[in-house]
Amino acid sequence: MANDTQTRTLQTSKTTLDIIRALEDKGEARVTELADALDMASSTVHSHLATLAEEQFVAKDGDFYRLSLTFLRLGTHVRNLRDEYQVAQSYTTQLAEETGCRAVFVVEEHGRGVYLYTYSGKHAVWSYSTVGKQAPLHVTASGKSILSGLPQQRVEEIIDQHGLEPETDRSTTDREELFAELEEIRERGFAFNHEEQLEGIKAVGVPVTGPDNRVIGSFSAASPAKRMDDEWFETELPNQVLGIANEFELEISLP
Repeated sequence: MANDTQTRTLQTSKTTLDIIRALEDKGEARVTELADALDMASSTVHSHLATLAEEQFVAKDGDFYRLSLTFLRLGTHVRNLRDEYQVAQSYTTQLAEETGCRAVFVVEEHGRGVYLYTYSGKHAVWSYSTVGKQAPLHVTASGKSILSGLPQQRVEEIIDQHGLEPETDRSTTDREELFAELEEIRERGFAFNHEEQLEGIKAVGVPVTGPDNRVIGSFSAASPAKRMDDEWFETELPNQVLGIANEFELEISLP
């Protein structure tokens, strides 16, 4: 009986989370719209939304529901739990201003890259925030640089969990090819993204480690491929990102 009760409780939690994710995807929605999208009874969706509204996790405007700003407070709290994450914000801004690129600071969680900070320089192709966005690690410069600093067993686990699905026709989809590239990244200290996540966008990523020598994230700089000549992209930009990463590591290592 206890197992049946536990199963029902877990399913209830999963239903709530499915509704939250659906609201994230849609922005705002009516009960019937969510019920259709999730293949649930409208009464079930309404009950969960009523509970979420009572606990202030969703807000209601007429017939429409949306996620509340409670998630903003929680997300900011989570981001600020580690001191080094707070330090990364100023260095992300500095990287964007020095390079003119779109600069990001990314960490790995659950085998995905999560954007903690973003800032757009004067030559960036887009200026909107992607804070909180998740991306496959194997198609981004920041993600590949993080993978290069993880133990091989952990990299294998991530590949087994998420696969190596392509984002563009330039994405690496072969396990052995990826491992060979990760070895090159370890040797030179930085990773390239040759339009592997988005067509027309190139990037350079550098991993950063904490005082315990474990990788804690990555700085990267991205810009339209047509703006980058080979020498600048392959030499000057990596040196600029490496410089920011070194300054960051020095600051977080100081007592």
